[in-house]
Amino acid sequence: MDYDKMPRRSIMCVDMRCFYASCMASLAHLDVMNEAIAVVGNLQQKGSVVLAASPIMKKRFQVKTGTRLYEIPNHPDIHLFEPKMEFFVSMSMEITKLLNSYVPKEAIHVYSIDESFVDLTGTEKLWGDPEETARKIQDEIFRQFEIPNTVGMGPNMLLAKLALDIEAKKTKEGFAKWDYEDVKEKLWPLSPLSEMWGIGRQTEQSLNGIGIFSVGDLANADLTTLESRFGVMGNQLYHHAWGIDLSKVGEAPLIEGQVSYGKGQMLMRDYNTKKEVLAVLLEMCEDVARRAREAYKIGRTITLGIAYSKNSFGGGFQRSRTIDEPTNDTMMIYQVCQQILNENYNERPVRHISVSITKLESEHSMQLSLFDTKRFQRRKLGATMDQLRSHYGSTSILRAVSYTDAGTAIKRSALIGGHKK
Repeated sequence: MDYDKMPRRSIMCVDMRCFYASCMASLAHLDVMNEAIAVVGNLQQKGSVVLAASPIMKKRFQVKTGTRLYEIPNHPDIHLFEPKMEFFVSMSMEITKLLNSYVPKEAIHVYSIDESFVDLTGTEKLWGDPEETARKIQDEIFRQFEIPNTVGMGPNMLLAKLALDIEAKKTKEGFAKWDYEDVKEKLWPLSPLSEMWGIGRQTEQSLNGIGIFSVGDLANADLTTLESRFGVMGNQLYHHAWGIDLSKVGEAPLIEGQVSYGKGQMLMRDYNTKKEVLAVLLEMCEDVARRAREAYKIGRTITLGIAYSKNSFGGGFQRSRTIDEPTNDTMMIYQVCQQILNENYNERPVRHISVSITKLESEHSMQLSLFDTKRFQRRKLGATMDQLRSHYGSTSILRAVSYTDAGTAIKRSALIGGHKK
């Protein structure tokens, strides 16, 4: 691979360690690195899950993200907190403001609430060597916000992220810098493939099926074979294995854009009847459809996932159905989900529901139908409802099911990210 033609920028990827736990530790004047801290969704519900845990909590008490409240030992050294989502968002915004004091907004890509990319290229005359600037930013975040953080640097967004995930998070100083010349030594041995950013379990299994088990295997695979098997994604996977990424901070995302619209919801109690499940299901279909409409996308494959309560021995199902004509119509998505539910539901208490639409395409490809003359009327009605919610709030216009005991939309409107503000 000829790296001489590849861009060599100074990109840093900064990640806040145990962000939720660190934020709560700062409020309580605790040291997140030396205290056993866990942030739990709801301290009043024994089945509530841990959203974040400090390193000591993980190491000493084996409590990590996803652990249930009832599984946490009753120990005087353990500090439990409920999330303060408004505070977390505010803290994230303040950290972004700090980054903005070093570079313009266009040079910052906020990847998530606790992780950002920053392009330090061209700041040499202002701040000096970019690596030293990155270390200075790292120290300043800790001094100003008491949030421990790790930093990866690279000539592009991909290598900065890989340096962060694969090396920086494992070092005492929390810093690592990679260049193209490090790819063969540091990236290629990586296995399983799902350890690499951008490769999920399903893609990993598909690659394993053709004899590719490490990033080195992927880099040395036949590009034509990868493209014929995975399409454009195969080309992307091949070049990522060589550390090549041409996306720019503030422009295209590193991994290909939205491939689905979905929503998952852990119910506040066991839902014991199909009628109750359908009430929440309709609310969720409305939300998924709204997001697709706002992006002017329609989807052809609809997936419903149901997880039964642990009180009835758990389990569940996830089924997909591909329809003839793609849609972003709430009731069409709901009708398909209803069919899937009718075929697979076994009358057991439900605790988690998920809905998604995939196989997306532009809404402009939507065709007129001789058999469905009201399609565009429904689309216009949906857009009007979306605009009302956007302007007056998510509860300004609701379906009747939201006012029943089973509805969750009203209660969840008072939450941020599904948790208390």
